[in-house]
Amino acid sequence: MHASVGRRTVLRGDLPAAADARRAEAAEIAEAYRNAHRGDDHAALVAAVADALADLDAADARTAAVRRQVSRGYVRAGAPAADERA
Repeated sequence: MHASVGRRTVLRGDLPAAADARRAEAAEIAEAYRNAHRGDDHAALVAAVADALADLDAADARTAAVRRQVSRGYVRAGAPAADERA
């Protein structure tokens, strides 16, 4: 088998240690979902994807909240004075 790392395709045996550790973590998570759904691979996959999408939505909401805070900070502080820009 092969995997894509960046723009380079490498053999699985050549994966960097971090990618290999991530793959092992993913296998553990997949097995936990499979066990939780009593071996029903389809139900486990659907649950994992639904959880991932919920996590993504939560991360997007946090990012949007931070952007609003940063934007308000710039508005409150105003533009820097001419002598502060240099």
